[in-house]
Amino acid sequence: MDFALIMVILLFVTGAIWLADIFSLRKKRKAGEKEPWWVEYPKSFFPVILAVFVLRSFLVEPFKIPSGSMIPTLLVGDFILVNKYTYGIRIPVIDRKVIDVNEPQRGDVMVFRYPYDPSVDYIKRVVGLPGDTVTYRDKHLSINGVSVSQKPDGNYSYVEGGLNYVNLDRRQEDLGGRVHDILINSEEPNAHLEGVRDFPHRENCTYSEHEFTCVVPKGNYFMMGDNRDGSSDGRYWGFVPERNVVGKAFLIWWNFGNLKRIGTIIH
Repeated sequence: MDFALIMVILLFVTGAIWLADIFSLRKKRKAGEKEPWWVEYPKSFFPVILAVFVLRSFLVEPFKIPSGSMIPTLLVGDFILVNKYTYGIRIPVIDRKVIDVNEPQRGDVMVFRYPYDPSVDYIKRVVGLPGDTVTYRDKHLSINGVSVSQKPDGNYSYVEGGLNYVNLDRRQEDLGGRVHDILINSEEPNAHLEGVRDFPHRENCTYSEHEFTCVVPKGNYFMMGDNRDGSSDGRYWGFVPERNVVGKAFLIWWNFGNLKRIGTIIH
């Protein structure tokens, strides 16, 4: 069951008991009579549940990074905070936007609900905005025909799956003024064509051995992982509709295996 829905149910039940005690139940108890447990506990939990609900639904929400698709920006095991209001205020559970604040920008690290399974949260970098033409040719991005700046930055190594040692090219990419590191495996294709799914607006994309190009539909975004050859992203499952947007990642608040990452700002 969706966590937001569970919170709404708990909030409704505990709040109903709290109000019932204020307006009815306490008047029926004798002077000095102790509250029954089924009144005492909900009344105690109600303000806590309310605070968590408001914080998580409208301000910030914690997430844990489960995969290496955003290495080196985010590592497996990073616990991050996501700004829920920067892209607008949404009604919990139904996820309908009621107040516009800002729109996602190129280079943002964004959490969204996976288009093929909205119960699963994904995190990638915003590469293409509505109307953009995104081209990825020989490991190099172009947006609307303009080449994205990319500079070599040495190598990057990590252990994958506990056994596989990976050594990749590290490059600095400037995407919309957001300078960040990406990882490239020059021996891999731009996209494994056998892994491309049939997604909405698939006709907007063309694939070949050395490049792919996608025109981002209105109301959608194109996402890619910073670990370009270790990421399941828009190249394979298409576009992220605006309704699937959750929020903008902005801070690493914990990592059990690397305490130095605590407090790192996400760029």
